[in-house]
Amino acid sequence: MIMIGVAGLITLILCLLFGIPYIDFMKKKAYSQYIREEVSKMHAYKEKTPTTGGIFIVSSILIGSLITLFMAQQTTTRAVIVLMTLIFYTLTGFEDDIKKIKAHHNLGLSAKAKLMLQIAVAMLPAFYIIFSNQTQITFLNFSFNLGWFYPLFVVFMMVGASNALNLTDGLDGLAASSSFIAFFACAIICFLNNNIDLAIISIATSAACLGFLYFNKKPAKIFMGDTGSLALGGLLATIAIMGKFELWLIPIAIIFIIETLSVMIQVTSYKLTGKRVFKMSPIHHHFELCGWSENKIVIVFSLITLIACCVSVLIYYFFKA
Repeated sequence: MIMIGVAGLITLILCLLFGIPYIDFMKKKAYSQYIREEVSKMHAYKEKTPTTGGIFIVSSILIGSLITLFMAQQTTTRAVIVLMTLIFYTLTGFEDDIKKIKAHHNLGLSAKAKLMLQIAVAMLPAFYIIFSNQTQITFLNFSFNLGWFYPLFVVFMMVGASNALNLTDGLDGLAASSSFIAFFACAIICFLNNNIDLAIISIATSAACLGFLYFNKKPAKIFMGDTGSLALGGLLATIAIMGKFELWLIPIAIIFIIETLSVMIQVTSYKLTGKRVFKMSPIHHHFELCGWSENKIVIVFSLITLIACCVSVLIYYFFKA
């Protein structure tokens, strides 16, 4: 328990320390965010805000996790695979951000290229689970074995979570605050399962998101970019997969799922009927156009995440007991 707290404290301090020089560096290099044309009127003032803040988020997570894992003697194969997955997703997101910066546009990697990279990375935890013979999925009193179909399930989870968090990262502090709460919930569940290695990584990530929120709250001094959002989304799914609480990710990541569904509904409706269900998707932009302030949206969405995570952890605890 103490080492889990140590992981959070170390990572929080590192994130706060890394953030200041990194933001200064990015400002000097003029590596800034390019805003979607559809929201340019609302967010034009953010055009020159530095991006790729995911670099110091992930650096803090890696250093804080590795130090604590060594101290707690929890450097398991599972933990190494989780951190490797985090690194690969970070590199995928960074490549996407760099292309946007160089092109001076909000279009980075092609959808196909990004998807192929995300699927390739997802194979790492998928085959670890397969060869560990842990393809059973349990939720409440229900249990079923996916066998060799498990890799497909993992790909769906990891690609979905990665893109869902990426879609959520559209307002100052929204992705960071929701991720802080979601990873904290994962840390508790991992601790209840005695998966100390995963609990350490989860709490380190939660602390990094909290530290990043200091710089990312409105008005944001830096954005996490795809470097951070793809990495955090992929990591969230990986921890749930490795910790064997896969389906509990549905309530824990409820806001990310709602954001994704809003885009799917919008696109489907427009293609089939030529009409839009929302004023704009993802859904946080819909609420903006309805007159909600950014702060109000972030607070409401964070509260929904907090309530969903608290209920999930309590139900999980009682069923575990």
